[in-house]
Amino acid sequence: MPQTSNNSGEGSGRPVRWGILGTGFIADLQASDLVDNGFTIQAVGSRTAASAAEFAAKFQIASAHGSYEDLVADPEVDVVYVSTPHPFHYENALLALNAGKHVLIEKPFAMNAGQAREIVDLAESKGLVALEAMWTRYLPHMVRIRELVRSGALGDVRTVIADHNQNLPKDPLHRLNDPALGGGALLDLGIYPVSFAFDVFGAPVNIRALASRTATGVDRQTAMIFEYSDGQQALLHCALDTAGPNRASIIGTEGSIAIDSVWYTPAPFTRYDADGNVVERFEAPVTGRGMQYQAWELERLIRTGALANDVLSARESVLVMETVDDVRRQIGLRYEGDRD
Repeated sequence: MPQTSNNSGEGSGRPVRWGILGTGFIADLQASDLVDNGFTIQAVGSRTAASAAEFAAKFQIASAHGSYEDLVADPEVDVVYVSTPHPFHYENALLALNAGKHVLIEKPFAMNAGQAREIVDLAESKGLVALEAMWTRYLPHMVRIRELVRSGALGDVRTVIADHNQNLPKDPLHRLNDPALGGGALLDLGIYPVSFAFDVFGAPVNIRALASRTATGVDRQTAMIFEYSDGQQALLHCALDTAGPNRASIIGTEGSIAIDSVWYTPAPFTRYDADGNVVERFEAPVTGRGMQYQAWELERLIRTGALANDVLSARESVLVMETVDDVRRQIGLRYEGDRD
């Protein structure tokens, strides 16, 4: 039986009212897609009143709060989008949940599985939705790919291949290179191919990982091989200082799917039969970046009273973080707050 929310105040027919926690780059992208697609952003909160006011003016948001505490206490806010850097997802999500707000939490869901599990336990205990903002899962091409895999159109699916490689800032003080801020390729970039492998195969039974380090000690690039109970494999790679093809493939006994670059954004794909003949070319126009789809899904969960979906439940997000924790153990990547 699906879990349901006891927080039924949003079922009155009025719009779900969003609060944006944090005013950085990703918050700007999400707010743009919300505004352009008719969502109601009620409030924004930042560590400074000036930053909140500037963000509110840009997106014509009614309320600007100079602290996260004031944002989550706003009675006009139903759901909080946690857009801060990932070392702060845990505390920010708990803050919002304890204030009775549903949460959409930027990826990665938390710094480790222990934090992720605490977030989910609290959300479930309060009858609130906690959804990871893995926006790729909800894009039209991924919806179609999921249909094809589940229908058996590819036969017995054997292999997933995906990379996420970017040429990002080399400044050692940049958060991506700072171990104190959860830096490294794995949590920022690798989370995408890891989640993609979960989408196709679920949790792996065996994991092998290797990494190269930056001068600051975080992973510069990480290679992963996941093995599954029936012998399937996922070959995954991420890097933060080299631009890569950023393509993905799913290979089965009766055909394959090749997703164009950049595969984790709205992208076309081609499906081939076992002889290499093109049998489908999928392209779907998407307004903006495509982050509105995850917001629509969160609002659907709220309105139907459900706490989880079949696309990416919060419990699956915990399993994803368990896998990432295993990869980090193998490559020797530790952060402050890790537990042995």
